[in-house]
Amino acid sequence: MKPITILLIDDHPVVRTGYRRLLESTPNMCIVAEADNGETGYQLYQEHQPDVTILDLNMPGIGGLETIRRIRAKNPAARILVFSMLKNATVAQSSLKAGATGFISKQSGMGEMIQAVRQVNSGKIYIESELASALAINATRKETSENPLDTLTKREFQIFKLLAEGHSCAQIAEILTISSKTVGVHQLNLMRKLDLQNTAQLIRLAMNHNVIQA
Repeated sequence: MKPITILLIDDHPVVRTGYRRLLESTPNMCIVAEADNGETGYQLYQEHQPDVTILDLNMPGIGGLETIRRIRAKNPAARILVFSMLKNATVAQSSLKAGATGFISKQSGMGEMIQAVRQVNSGKIYIESELASALAINATRKETSENPLDTLTKREFQIFKLLAEGHSCAQIAEILTISSKTVGVHQLNLMRKLDLQNTAQLIRLAMNHNVIQA
């Protein structure tokens, strides 16, 4: 039986090592390449054309979502499994919208990773069961919410307002006493929740709902 060829993209060497050992110890699975950022991952995808690409979202450079979009633009049939530190239905939904065909959190067990790879390779969508339930709940909430800002958490709204006021991620991190990476994660979440593509749209939405004044 032909082994499932896998491209692994994650910026943490220890994480890559752990998953490489797991996957290569599984019959009929083979890691053909690894990358620690999206740009290199995309190049390696073109070079190796793996059966399944496994990637994290939060990486230096273009990041996971843009990497997914580029791979899917190159090959609409690409099979991409996201494994993220964020066990979050909204992040999972954003990944699927970008073109991923599977999503599991890094808190999931080793057996679930193997199951997810096999299912994604077979052409099916795989979502961690707990997140699949949350996705359904979020979809219902979105349909009934009159104000899109109601979908934001308290922290996401804080960052939304600061972004609308023109603060950079570094400035927001200093204001809220959190890391720039955490700000970036919240920014990603709120942009996807609100279906925003750029800062101009964010500012316009903030003005429309009187979060900031024109």
